[in-house]
Amino acid sequence: MDVLYFAWLRERIGIPKETVETDAATVSELVAELVAREERYATAFADTSAVRVALDQELSDFDAALDGVREVAFFPPMTGG
Repeated sequence: MDVLYFAWLRERIGIPKETVETDAATVSELVAELVAREERYATAFADTSAVRVALDQELSDFDAALDGVREVAFFPPMTGG
């Protein structure tokens, strides 16, 4: 699946997008796999309360299942204006 990073997440991880092979069943499990990879992911996901997620371009949450998902996007909370 494709994993996209936006704003300060992209800056901390150092890439805007990557293709990930995973056995994770949920977004939380995917994040745990990423954090275990390298320190840069641990830094980016240190406070998941400050991170939002979209699955196939629909807002979701960290408990959501990844079955059939082709794209996961992580980004900071959006503000209106």
